[in-house]
Parts: sequence; structure tokens; C-alpha cells
Amino acid sequence: MKVSEIMTTGPLVIQADATVSEAARMMRENHIGGLPVLDGTRLVGMVTDSDLLSLLSTGDLSDDLWLPSPLEIIEVPIREFINWEKTRGALRDISGMKVREVMSVPAITVDQEAEISEAAAVMLREKVVRLPVMDKRNLVGIVTRSDIVQGIGKAGEGETI
Repeated sequence: MKVSEIMTTGPLVIQADATVSEAARMMRENHIGGLPVLDGTRLVGMVTDSDLLSLLSTGDLSDDLWLPSPLEIIEVPIREFINWEKTRGALRDISGMKVREVMSVPAITVDQEAEISEAAAVMLREKVVRLPVMDKRNLVGIVTRSDIVQGIGKAGEGETI
């Protein structure tokens, strides 16, 4: 079975100069974990939920706060508040970043004429869960692990992989 038979055609994409907040909004609204990134019509990378989560490094718990014994009971909530403030600051800082600054490069792709077993092998080897599908230099679809599992299920119903 070919990748072209199981892929999603016309995938949602985002431009490299879009903001991280736009990418996050698109992923949230469409219940997806990644977007192919284009520069014009050329595929230049992928932005995934993992790429966005990696931006949220706020450091370890604050250890510079010390309160006297009678107030030790509220020390932990205060530390958590300080860490929440760090997280809020990190969110503000990254929301205006450009997708090109955080995307995974290069995009790992598969040809639409590849067998789904080849796509599965690439996903396992590269540790990715989705692949942009190409027809020469043009993005024509996206294939996910779920698509491959469904393709295997179809093969179990009499089709060949």
C-alpha cells in the first residue's frame, strides 16, 4: 500500500514568518500536533507540539527564598507562585517568536509513492510521529502513525501493504 493511499491531502501549513502563538492556536483549534512550515511554497521545516513545549524552560524551583519558621507553611505556595510567574513570563516571551526560530529543520519527508512500510521505518528511525508527503518538491499531504496503523488494518481486510 502506498503512502498516497493513506495520507491526509491538503494538510494545514504555516508560514515560516508566522508567530509561535499562531502555530499554537492552529494546532489547538485543529487538534493536531504539528504543522509543515513553508517559506512561500517551499517546505522548510516542521513545527510540533514538542518544539513549542521545549520553549517553556523556566528553570528549577526557586531556592533563593527563605522564610522564618512560623511562615514555613506558606513557603511552598509562594515558591509555586514565583514559578507560575516565570512560566507566564516565558509564555509572553515566546508568543511573538517566529516559527522559523523554533521549527525542526530539516523536515523529514516521505515520497507519496513510498510504501507505508517505508514511511513507518522512517518514523521509527527518526523518532517522529508525522511526515510531510512530497511529490518531487511539492507538499501534497501528511501521514501520521495513526494513518499507517489504519492502513495496516485495511491490509488485514484483504488489501496488500
